Amino acid sequence: MDKKSLIDTACQDLLTYGVWDGKHRFKYLIKKYGLRRTEAPQDLIFWPTGLLAVGLWQCRQEIEERQSDEKGAEISRRSDPEEHDGRQESAWIEWTLRSYYDRWIEKGCKILWMDDLLAGETLLSLWETYQGKEDDHGVMNRKTLESYRQAVEKLAAFALSYPVDEAGSFPYREAQKNGFIFADSIGLACPFLYQYGAAYDRKETMELAVKQILNFLAYGMDDTTGLPYHGYRIKDDCKYGIIGWGRAVGWLLRGMAGCMATAYGAERLADSYVGIVDAALMFQRKDGYFSWQLQALEGPADTSATGMICAALKQGIALGILQDQKYEQALQAGRNAVEKSIKDGRVYDCSGECEGFGQYPQRYGAYPWALGTALML
Repeated sequence: MDKKSLIDTACQDLLTYGVWDGKHRFKYLIKKYGLRRTEAPQDLIFWPTGLLAVGLWQCRQEIEERQSDEKGAEISRRSDPEEHDGRQESAWIEWTLRSYYDRWIEKGCKILWMDDLLAGETLLSLWETYQGKEDDHGVMNRKTLESYRQAVEKLAAFALSYPVDEAGSFPYREAQKNGFIFADSIGLACPFLYQYGAAYDRKETMELAVKQILNFLAYGMDDTTGLPYHGYRIKDDCKYGIIGWGRAVGWLLRGMAGCMATAYGAERLADSYVGIVDAALMFQRKDGYFSWQLQALEGPADTSATGMICAALKQGIALGILQDQKYEQALQAGRNAVEKSIKDGRVYDCSGECEGFGQYPQRYGAYPWALGTALML
């Protein structure tokens, strides 16, 4: 898959998607203060851009790895225009990511939702990459690096102080006081918490991440298919949404894969992860896509579900947890499918934003949540 056009689009979208213009701000103020309505404020690190950031960072890492592999061939590298383009592309990605995070930090690091923790993954990766390498006159100075560290700490503090239900799980929208647990939260929060715990040797945050997953496996799964419901509520012992909503499967697998980078998580999650992957692959279509609801094989294909599930497959293969050739074949089939939906730097055939349990609008187009996951493949 040629990702150059996708990277260009993602860099543009990362700095513009969800950013309010003057007209939008005026409408917000009128509704909030004039009409006294409850309106969501602007969120500069909401989950769609968080996914874009993760995808872009992964592309940068892959470019850096390719350059490192070719380090011994200095003469060849200096004369290779593609290698030069790769260095420029890597620098462009990093500049865009830094601009994205700097804008949020300059506005006070406002954390509004559980969703915002997704953006913390890449911010923490930036900090880890440059820790000890900062240069007051270079691309990452000490002041910038310290601001990133403080922002990471704020995100971690937000998660560690977030209210939980009777079993210790994060309600998706705590302010609603309904106790609903969504699969989305597993993919949004757990990788950051686990990565943070590993970076700072904070086992309690790693345990908190793993606990979210173990609880979902205990309370949110369908025994017949081995696939997740969209969510559950423990106080009435009831599961909600549909079984096998494509992005719910993707969010769950993404969260699990992100918590298996060390033995602590892998030993507790690997078997369940493989079981869910196998259950999902039972519904991979002949054309390589996954449907918006996995069992709806004759329904619309969904590139966001396909991309997210296959990105988790890629992680599992890289970690050595998925070792059978069938996983490589499924990943390649998914890549090929997503590639067929790419046009002019955007990924089409993506289902629209979910509005809640059982509310899955059948609108398909090009959205950041397909673009971000395509960059991970």
